[in-house]
Amino acid sequence: MRKPLKTSLILMTAVSSLATAVYAESHSGEVNLYSSRHYDTDERLYSDFTEQTGITVNRIEANADELIARMQAEGLNSPADILLTVDTSRLERAKQAGILQSIDSDVLEARIPASLQDADNQWFGFSQRARIIFYDKTEVDNPPLDYLSLADPIYEGMVCHRSSTNVYSQTLMSAVIENHGEEAAKEWAQGFVNNFARDPQGGDTDQLRGLVSGECDIAISNTYYFARALRTEVDGLDAEAMENIGWIFPAQNAEGAHMNLSGGGVALNAPNRENAIKFMEYLASDQAQQYFSAGNDEYPAVAGVGLSPSVAAMGLFRPDAVDLSAVAKNLPVAQQIFNEVGWE
Repeated sequence: MRKPLKTSLILMTAVSSLATAVYAESHSGEVNLYSSRHYDTDERLYSDFTEQTGITVNRIEANADELIARMQAEGLNSPADILLTVDTSRLERAKQAGILQSIDSDVLEARIPASLQDADNQWFGFSQRARIIFYDKTEVDNPPLDYLSLADPIYEGMVCHRSSTNVYSQTLMSAVIENHGEEAAKEWAQGFVNNFARDPQGGDTDQLRGLVSGECDIAISNTYYFARALRTEVDGLDAEAMENIGWIFPAQNAEGAHMNLSGGGVALNAPNRENAIKFMEYLASDQAQQYFSAGNDEYPAVAGVGLSPSVAAMGLFRPDAVDLSAVAKNLPVAQQIFNEVGWE
């Protein structure tokens, strides 16, 4: 009786080993990621995905325009499987450049809100940042409560913002066009320019520093720059300075706060297409969504995922639910308006 038992155990072990090998083979390989996300905390996304699937993540990192141009130049020979970048305008630029493909994924359709997807399923959003109003509480008693109020003459010489060439500026303008119409957007932009405290310059953190230095009384910035300063030390934004900065989630009685998007799409000529879709689906998982918030102070794209303490500290608000695919179509008109009103 002992001999058959031994033979059975050997057979079971062999079958188990074969099943493990087949599973590993079916989940192994690689995925080539072209990313303009420059955050060290994203390392956890890549390592956990590899641990779960056995798929190696190879990365090429550069700014979005460089990556889009590179993928165009590489053409059919491009090794890129995924483009991962920040802002709807860049995702739409990649789509219009013809370097992305439509994909079918029940997971992405179920988890990512329709308003955060491209109409043709060429890109999907995975994290968000609210673009809101910050102000110096020692100087401003009646801060603007919505985006349109930033053009009110009572704020003349008080407002700081980034240049018109910045994607955050372009997408905000595009959203104003979508929500209020082209004529209202142009009138708003002209009033906004009239209220500039200085020529547009610097990044979002520089707008917040402008409040600290007294150069600005009101500034626009994405939330994650401020939340990061709540969580960790940021040059020019010490704890004492932060105490004097207030914030408004705009248009809470209207369209809601404008949201910037970080997302990605599968490359047109992806050599590892199935692995690319698996990685995209992983980014929509609860685990990855929590990393976006905990690691980079962003808002998850998937509803119900918990926020990091620094993000939660900024409070609850109603986001603008406008379809970002529709907003992206307004980008050419937005640039035209910038040019007409002299928004540098």
